[in-house]
Amino acid sequence: MMRPLLLLATLALALAGCEKKSAPTEAPPTGQAADPSKAGTAAQAPAAPGGPAVAPDEKGAILIGEVGSLTGSEATFGVSARNGIELALNEANAAGGVRGRQLAVRVYDSQGRPEEGAQAATRLITQDRVVAILGEAASSVSMAMAEKAQVGKVPMITPTSTSAEVTKKGDYIFRVCFIDEFQGLVMAKFARENLKLSKVAVLTDNKSAFSMGLADVFTAKFQEFGGKIVGTESYSKGDTDFRAQLTALKQVKPEAVFVPGYYTDVGIIARQAREVGLKVPLLGGDGWDSDKLFELGGSALEGSYFSNHYSPGNPDPVLQSFLARYKEKYGSVPDSVAALSYDAARVLVEALKRAPDTSGPALRDAIAATKDFPGVAGRITLDANRDAVKEAVVLKVAGGKAEFVTTVKP
Repeated sequence: MMRPLLLLATLALALAGCEKKSAPTEAPPTGQAADPSKAGTAAQAPAAPGGPAVAPDEKGAILIGEVGSLTGSEATFGVSARNGIELALNEANAAGGVRGRQLAVRVYDSQGRPEEGAQAATRLITQDRVVAILGEAASSVSMAMAEKAQVGKVPMITPTSTSAEVTKKGDYIFRVCFIDEFQGLVMAKFARENLKLSKVAVLTDNKSAFSMGLADVFTAKFQEFGGKIVGTESYSKGDTDFRAQLTALKQVKPEAVFVPGYYTDVGIIARQAREVGLKVPLLGGDGWDSDKLFELGGSALEGSYFSNHYSPGNPDPVLQSFLARYKEKYGSVPDSVAALSYDAARVLVEALKRAPDTSGPALRDAIAATKDFPGVAGRITLDANRDAVKEAVVLKVAGGKAEFVTTVKP
């Protein structure tokens, strides 16, 4: 069963001040609402089973849906997304809301599972009657949700799902991040031109659309640039022993191994790679981005590289202002999921202001018209495929943290 988090949020103006957030709220048992007192500024949004929570142009709060992996193996993604969205909507409400109405959000836990995400999207659309959905972080979950959003004609914006297939689900589906085609190009070009690598192996999660898509693009582009893929191996999400695959890759003597997985697997893979004597750098994508990566991988990750959506080291004043507000409220530096979730919520808020009403078609058209939006993770222009055209950064793991190396623009 889906685990709803019916907390989060009539984000009242009186509660929008900066305050430290306690440890992430644990997801409640199935069917129970989380305790609003444990959710920072977020108050409980009342359930509306069987009927619309807010109809277009009706008085009262405008209800937005959110789906994220608040529990499960990628829980840091869901918590970061929740924080970024909460901060953006708090700030919007403090500024007067939209057309004199406050914004509220209903959050459901996907547990990082596509079937749970699909159920959550269905409930948000058919029971809660939200005007739009924010989420998910993972491409596989977003694709399952997108099918429901498209049929229901409810706009959906994913913050970080980079698989090109996500927005192909229909014209109600958007993203504020770059796609795997660009991310794969960035890492293939960096491997050839910056690191001067000629032989690379690939280790892919065969249950992840994100991982497989990124591996496909990297492989094609690296070879196009004159490099050679000397070996390929795969694993499945949930595996804990990667030694057989890593030993096989060691035999082909790569200069690096491209591992486009999530931090939960990559940290363990890094340690086991060193255990079997595979000492070359690992390369990856934005799925690496979590403080947990360094806890799991430790020194085994030193000298590895991954692409990402932004770097806290960027001196851009818009970004630095966001970092200060986020750290004040949540007590930590936001990862890319938090930054892009903040951007996704703000893109939605601006679209709500421009749309003639909050109906699905009107809001869809307003979101699609987003051009040169000043996001904290880079300026956002949505193209004809509803994908964000924006830059990427490459980071290096050094001293137990990710350091900025370079920026790559489209």
